[in-house]
Amino acid sequence: MLTDPMRSTDQTPSIGELLLPARRRFLRESGLGFGSLALASLLGQDAIGNTSGGATAGAAGSMLPHHAPKAKRVIWLFMTGAPSQVDTWDYKPELQARNGEPLPGADSQVGFFQTSGKCLASPFKWAQHGQSGTWVSDLFPHLSQHVDDMCFIHSMHLRANNHAPAAMELMGGFSRPGMPSMGAWLDYGLGSMNENLPSFVVMHERKPRGDDQIWSAGFLPKNHQALAIDARRPVAIDNLSLRQGHSLESQRAELDLLAAVNAAHAAGRPTQADLAARITSFELAYRMQTAAPEAIDLAQESKATHDLYGTEDPKCKVFAKQCLTARRLLERGVRFVQIFAGRGVGGDGSVDDVPWDGHSNIETNHRECGLATDRPAAALLADLKARGLLEDTLVIWGGEFGRTSDSQGGKGRDHNPGGFTLWMAGGGVKGGFHYGSTDPFGYKAIENKVHVNDLHATLLHLLGIDHEKLTYRHNGRNFRLTDVGGHVISDVIA
Repeated sequence: MLTDPMRSTDQTPSIGELLLPARRRFLRESGLGFGSLALASLLGQDAIGNTSGGATAGAAGSMLPHHAPKAKRVIWLFMTGAPSQVDTWDYKPELQARNGEPLPGADSQVGFFQTSGKCLASPFKWAQHGQSGTWVSDLFPHLSQHVDDMCFIHSMHLRANNHAPAAMELMGGFSRPGMPSMGAWLDYGLGSMNENLPSFVVMHERKPRGDDQIWSAGFLPKNHQALAIDARRPVAIDNLSLRQGHSLESQRAELDLLAAVNAAHAAGRPTQADLAARITSFELAYRMQTAAPEAIDLAQESKATHDLYGTEDPKCKVFAKQCLTARRLLERGVRFVQIFAGRGVGGDGSVDDVPWDGHSNIETNHRECGLATDRPAAALLADLKARGLLEDTLVIWGGEFGRTSDSQGGKGRDHNPGGFTLWMAGGGVKGGFHYGSTDPFGYKAIENKVHVNDLHATLLHLLGIDHEKLTYRHNGRNFRLTDVGGHVISDVIA
């Protein structure tokens, strides 16, 4: 916290000091996030982070970024429920040939429930695509046209084997609540590229299992928390419109007074990070009142763009609108956008309509999920590329784990954190590239195994961050996104 060197920190400010002039005193003394940001803006200078990738003073005491970044922004297409690697991107002829036979190395501890131990062949048709000759199932007629831009990691593995802890592990490096997610870490380390919008945005249609904990700011100050947008709500962002009878000018005056009083209150409580975060949230909310409605207004897009994404197609319109909104947010300086595939598209009625969770029937479940996500995701890649944004935007696609190679209930597949596929595109990764592998049945990762700590180290490296230097002091120790592990996967970097 910044303090006036001419005044003792234990001196109680007078009412006159609080009110005259309120804004200047708030900016001078609070030094909290957007107060400093607004001051920098008034001076005509770049604030915390900037679109040109300039260095900022990292909260860990080092200069960020640590090296020249290849990516400036991230969009994570989170396929909630966990797609089957052997039915999407990891073609296994041996599994096809051995349908119904005992699965070598079958381990009942891999799945969450009980499985048969017998091979279940993929019910989908497979073909090679692009110059890379990448095998893709017929679930993705649109995404298959972009495989030469994709970098596949076929050897992902996690510790957790149920949805909520696995999603938390994939996003925050730990399979327990209370830890910061990657989006929060990026906001903490790199700050914002746009003072009028949040740096970290989450979109979902109903909350996935684990809900807010998946994108939590954890023990980081709460101003690094995501803005969550629920696709089902008639008003995309709560509490953003002006109160009846108020203008922006009158609200500005109220905030100035509130800021001054809050700053005085916070001055005597320098260790209360959440109090500081609440003060900054008032400033951000004020600026969002004009910036956010424009950013999420899809009516500004052309009919051709809507047709590309499929915003009127009942099979995929929700995810399509989310992907199109994400592109608009990225264009306006939002650094990290995460879309969680919505519920109700599973097709087989399994497990509370969680998408991609094909316990009962992998064919009907994944077919519906493919229809709901393939076209919009492919449109996003094409749109970003056409606008020159894909080069420094990192797109990530994947679920919280994979699925078993043996059957569950005859036609379904159980959870499998032992080996699954995730792909990235743009943002400095190699296109048409395949890293790591699972065994001949797609059951477990065996070559160049990649844990989430390695994935996070690599993603941070692409964003210009040394994962060992981005730390936050909590409960007497320095925490980081990669915990005590993590190695940059240099082979996937272009």
